[in-house]
Order: sequence, then structure tokens, then C-alpha cells
Amino acid sequence: MTMPRRRPGRPRRDETRPTREVVLTAATALFAERGFDAVGLREVAAAAGVDVATVAHHTGTKAALYEACFARVFDVERQVLTEAADRARTVLDAGPEAARRALHDLVDVFVDFLQDHPETTALWLRRWLEPQRHAELDQRYAEPLYRLVAELLTAAAAAGALAEPTPHITVRSLVWATHGHVVALAAGVPAARERREFRAYVHRFLTALYGPTG
Repeated sequence: MTMPRRRPGRPRRDETRPTREVVLTAATALFAERGFDAVGLREVAAAAGVDVATVAHHTGTKAALYEACFARVFDVERQVLTEAADRARTVLDAGPEAARRALHDLVDVFVDFLQDHPETTALWLRRWLEPQRHAELDQRYAEPLYRLVAELLTAAAAAGALAEPTPHITVRSLVWATHGHVVALAAGVPAARERREFRAYVHRFLTALYGPTG
């Protein structure tokens, strides 16, 4: 049996992954690079190695595809941060030193996640260039993670492990600083050195806020 030939230049779809995952991976990369308006469904289809009808079948409209990309990165990030936050909660009653060390570990997890998934930062930065558009994405896929960590800081303060009057500001500051760290990597800073130095910076930041961990 003769197999149909692919058109010149058309990428072969990754047959080891479900088609929807292949489409979302391609779309996430394109939206992260160009933003919502500059990406069309045909470009996503070409990058995924499928036809436009397949993209529409799995994700619907371009707006639905855009949201699906945020939902996808959110699911992975939520799992990682929830596990780290749960570990931190288990030691809040063990005293300030244990609680502060757990917060250091949580921030390390967040730094590592964004550095290992730079498309997350790029996707969000593109969205935030137009803060009035697609604002519902922040409510669904950013604010829950902000609240997760802010509530952990509030619980730590209630347990007497630290003093934190404005947890939402602390969380926002750390999030934006870490996104900036990822942008610096994209500009060509050596990844291993930058990860080590940025982790050390964040640890100093937390120590200044909450006290020593050594």
C-alpha cells in the first residue's frame, strides 16, 4: 500500500502524543512568541502538523484555543505549587525556623518551575501587554495561585511562625521578580549560574522579611 506523501515543509505530527496535546503545545509556543492577534489557526495547524479542521475540532475558536493554552500551563503549575504549599503547611506548627525553611523550599520550586517552563512567562507577559483584554484569564489562571501562597503566608503568620501584614504584596513581588529572572535567561544569561544566583537572592529576600534560616 502506498502511503500519501506529506506536503513539502509540513512537519510530521508527533504520533506519540494525543493530537490535542500536540496542538496546544504548538499554540502555546506561538501565542507566547507573538501574542493573541498575530497568531492564526492555520499557523497553529501548520506548526502542529495537522489541518485547520483538526485544530477547530479539538479546541474550537481561536479565543477558546488561547484560553486552553493558559489552562494547560495553569494545571501543571498548580500541581507543582500545591504540593509544595501542602508540604509547607504540615510544618507551620513546628516553629518559625521550620516554617521559614519550608517557604524557602516553596520559592525554590517556583523558580525552578518557571525556569524549566519559560513558555509560561512568555505567555503571561504577552497577555499583560494588554491588561484590559482577556482579563478573565487572570481571574481563572493566575489569581488562584496567588491566593494559594498568600493564604499560606497568612496561616504561617497566624501560627506565629512569621510576621506578614501584606501577603498579597509579597507574593506579587516574588512572582514578578521570578518572571523577570526568566526574561533575563531569554536574553542569554547562563542558565545554571542565573538559577543559582537568583535562588540565593530570593533566599536573602525571604530572610530579610522573616528572619534567618540557618
